[in-house]
Amino acid sequence: MNFLLAQEFQGIDGFLGTRGSVMLDFVFLAMFAIVPIMLGSIYLVRYRKQYELHKRIQTILGVVLLVAVTAFEIDLRFFSNWVERAEPSRFFNSEHQWSCAAGIALIIHLCFAVPTPLLWIFVIVQGHRKFPKPAGPCDYSPTHKLTARMAAVGMTGVWITGSIFYWMAFVAT
Repeated sequence: MNFLLAQEFQGIDGFLGTRGSVMLDFVFLAMFAIVPIMLGSIYLVRYRKQYELHKRIQTILGVVLLVAVTAFEIDLRFFSNWVERAEPSRFFNSEHQWSCAAGIALIIHLCFAVPTPLLWIFVIVQGHRKFPKPAGPCDYSPTHKLTARMAAVGMTGVWITGSIFYWMAFVAT
């Protein structure tokens, strides 16, 4: 019986005044904080040589993102019907869900959103495993810089493409 009630429940409306659910709104706003904090952390390590602070910030961001993405996925899979919420948009058509403009924006977003967290996990875990304690430059530094740059570009891509999809699906009429 509870399962049937969950199917009828369309999720909690968001707080931004759009058609997004509360978790869509939360993740949308969170990315506006996460990317600048990530970039600030990169600045701290690159120009201020604050290796330990960079490590702490990136670890905290990784944990926060893991929790947020897990809650977001649970909401989308079991509670919020994003298709119904997106239907009023001129960019979305549920009959052509993956070929309409919002659907294409979602596909592009997923090209960033699926591999980037995996890459970020790899960068963080390898950083914890291979850097000395306290953190500082070592033989692993060039590899870390390369994979971390890829992860930073990916996270920025997640932010940009996610914002475009959010606007197309849940803001535009």
